[in-house]
Amino acid sequence: MMVVTAHPDDEAGNFGGSLRLYAERGVQTCVVCLTPGQAATHRGGARNDQELATVRRREFAASCEILKVTRGVVLDYPDGKLHRQDLYRAVCGLTLLVRQFRPQVMLTFGSEGGVTAHTDHSMAGIFATLAFQWAGRSNRYPDQIGEHTSPHRTQKLYYSTTHFTLPGRQPITFPPATAVIDIGDRLESKIAAFKAHNTQAPLWPIFEGNVRQRGRMEMFHLAAAVQPMSCEMETDLFTGIDENL
Repeated sequence: MMVVTAHPDDEAGNFGGSLRLYAERGVQTCVVCLTPGQAATHRGGARNDQELATVRRREFAASCEILKVTRGVVLDYPDGKLHRQDLYRAVCGLTLLVRQFRPQVMLTFGSEGGVTAHTDHSMAGIFATLAFQWAGRSNRYPDQIGEHTSPHRTQKLYYSTTHFTLPGRQPITFPPATAVIDIGDRLESKIAAFKAHNTQAPLWPIFEGNVRQRGRMEMFHLAAAVQPMSCEMETDLFTGIDENL
């Protein structure tokens, strides 16, 4: 399973329960974070962007350890400016990672940008969606294909979704939930992983209040699937996965 996010802490806040749940089930997991979060409002004691990026990479690694992530990758795109990046180049890097890790399932944000509607979240979802589609095509980035890298079709793509909005924000239209995952007591791991991001300590009470209000559920929208299927409510992101593909 591969998760594509924009900032350190997204992996915990939006996907943490499912990451820990599936890791405990023996699933190899990969989180790709597009930026090191160097433009964050909350900066801990960092004196400049470079220092904050270094600290947040360490926090991301600590969070991934709590969530039992197999592989965590932090790329170097500028925080807050993903909408200004060259789309074809950004998708190229993600496509290579998909072809190398070869996930069966991908998780990311929808185009609305999640509950915060952050533009970086929106762009992470757009980049990931194109990488999901293009990684399986031999005529996309053919220079990547060789002895050790071949096209790969991920079988399912999900967008994170929810049933609540934050007060005082611009309007957000979420994709409907087609999968509701009961993360059980991994809620505590999810909260602990978010709190591994010490620079973001001012957000801890807000985050914990929101996730405890939502309960032990994470919600997703099935955006694409290799096998033809109807959008019936799922309780397992690996429903319908063909182990032979």
